[in-house]
Amino acid sequence: MTEVTIWLAFLAGIVSFLSPCIFPLVPAYLAQLTGTNVVDNQISAERKLILSRSIGFVIGFTSIFLLLGASSTFIGQAFWGNRQLFEQIGGIIIAVFGLQMMGIISIRMLISEKKLHVKPKKTTSFANSVLLGFLFGTGWSPCIGLVLTSILLLAGREETMWAGMFMLFIYSIGLGIPFILVALLWSRSLDKVRRLNKWLPAIQKVSGGIMVVLGILLFTGQFAVISAYLARFVPFSI
Repeated sequence: MTEVTIWLAFLAGIVSFLSPCIFPLVPAYLAQLTGTNVVDNQISAERKLILSRSIGFVIGFTSIFLLLGASSTFIGQAFWGNRQLFEQIGGIIIAVFGLQMMGIISIRMLISEKKLHVKPKKTTSFANSVLLGFLFGTGWSPCIGLVLTSILLLAGREETMWAGMFMLFIYSIGLGIPFILVALLWSRSLDKVRRLNKWLPAIQKVSGGIMVVLGILLFTGQFAVISAYLARFVPFSI
């Protein structure tokens, strides 16, 4: 795994957090995690409680993403003899997902939600915040699903299962860190972060364009070439 793929995984996590189906719903997640409500434009809970329950939530979805990374790499290893074909198929899929995010195409199968219909009771239990994160990771919405599936396809290219799991761990960090930071800011005033909502569609389109380029590079075999070239200018690789 090169530093290029590490940064791609991290940025993919941030993009997932900024998706229209995650970022605007942060107050709802916080209310669910802390067992409180939004009162006077604030989350009526102490910062210590918000921080601990947010960490539990991140631990929950990280655990399921690590399992997905392990299984994705295992499947990729099974097709290692046909690696070029595997990468070309993955490149096509990632490019299609990118076009979907840009709004150029619309495939209903990719738009329909795929999530578990489980509504845990509001609670201040740390264990329940982990469970809620696990359920979130298991039944993600379409916005995060497009980006996550692309990262899973990249993880399938790795030679070892640990490398694939590490890529998904970095993805989880990219998704988890901004969630915790915004949770602490949003707990004091929803208006502090709400102004970013208007930029979400543009962020999605730019991210979709990057995915299209990534898909083309994978299909043509140039992604490995570029990664190897850039690896010469970084101090380490994994």
